[in-house]
Amino acid sequence: MKWLCCALGLVLAVAVFGLAGRWGSAGPAKLSENSRQAAYPAGLGTRVPSSVRSSNRLAAAPAAPAACTRRVAPVGSNRTAYAALVTQTAVIRRGPSGQASVVTRLGRLDVNGLPEVVGVIGVHVGAACTADWYRVQLAVVPNGTAGWVRAWALRTYRVRSRIVVDLSERRLRLYRSGTLALQTPVGVGASATPTPRGRYFVNERYRLPDAAGPFGPAALGISAHSDVLQHVWVEDGPIGIHGTNEPWSIGRAASHGCIRVANGVMRRLFRLAPAGTPIVVTA
Repeated sequence: MKWLCCALGLVLAVAVFGLAGRWGSAGPAKLSENSRQAAYPAGLGTRVPSSVRSSNRLAAAPAAPAACTRRVAPVGSNRTAYAALVTQTAVIRRGPSGQASVVTRLGRLDVNGLPEVVGVIGVHVGAACTADWYRVQLAVVPNGTAGWVRAWALRTYRVRSRIVVDLSERRLRLYRSGTLALQTPVGVGASATPTPRGRYFVNERYRLPDAAGPFGPAALGISAHSDVLQHVWVEDGPIGIHGTNEPWSIGRAASHGCIRVANGVMRRLFRLAPAGTPIVVTA
């Protein structure tokens, strides 16, 4: 599992995924060469409507006006956000045009063999009153990378959860439809390996059979990467939210960039945070 390295501080951690790294598959996925703890992919945590597969409209989004002109508009609010699964090979471009330069290319599965999830933050509406491009957040370096992708390459879905992490308060708050549903103290990155600030999203979810292990009962992979460990750890030093077997670290700046919560809280947080949940990390 790529981002679980952040809690261990391993320099030569190696994530190993095969068939076990797919949603709903049987068998554990190895975390790293120095960890014996198994992790099981836990699905998206939400139902993605099959009726919007390769759709050119956001699932449950407001209808477009009767008369349309080509335009770009933001997507989402503090109450509702949107995410998407990549349904086929997708070229991410710097603008909503086939002539715009390429940012990257994505397939249906990410580096760990799990469905590729992106956050949807903008839409380009064509003259036919339908979305022909989406602006999406990506789980790549540098942090904050975004680009435009053809609407037919995605399956969009709605997310009602949002997580805000305040590093100075060392506190996490989860909102559901704009209403505070959970808040808890957290452990954050130490001064030498700080938790990166910015806007991210949940892109991977795992259950851990040994709640007494270093990551507790469950973990959320997010689209952030460590600013100082990108060139040291595998997969650019990715960041996660997880439980811990070091409860003393909650409320302190003690991790290698990951966000630690108490194990009991992690179980609830995991249920409330599906893949695609926006995450805002502030100072």
